[in-house]
Amino acid sequence: MFSREESRKLREEFWISFGKSYPRKWILYKTKIKGLSFKFNFDIKMAMVSIDVEGDLEQRILVWEKLISLKSILLEDYWPEAIFEEYHLLENQKEISRIYTELNEVSIHNKNTWLQTMMFLSQNMNKVEAFYEDFKDILKP
Repeated sequence: MFSREESRKLREEFWISFGKSYPRKWILYKTKIKGLSFKFNFDIKMAMVSIDVEGDLEQRILVWEKLISLKSILLEDYWPEAIFEEYHLLENQKEISRIYTELNEVSIHNKNTWLQTMMFLSQNMNKVEAFYEDFKDILKP
């Protein structure tokens, strides 16, 4: 079991190491499309890369419908392991729509899983960003 401080230090060490191993500027929140962001997460149970659609319901529906119209292309040409969730409830009870993939049985507290996780995050974010670059004009309102 790790104390909060030990856990914080491990998280910090992982993200610094990830940044040094994969030194590039990720698009993440800077999609320039309201409510659309790309995220990666790594915690004590799993790692995840996602396309999150947030915002008011009208905006969310608009962006989600555009993503759904591109679903077959995304799955066939870019990100075959992507899972689509039109309704996803976050821990804070906020509802979003999400397209994601996850890597289970890894932990930010286990350095033996870090390399595998870094590769997973990088490969999947590359897929998400390649898709976005090719279709950003269609996704814009």
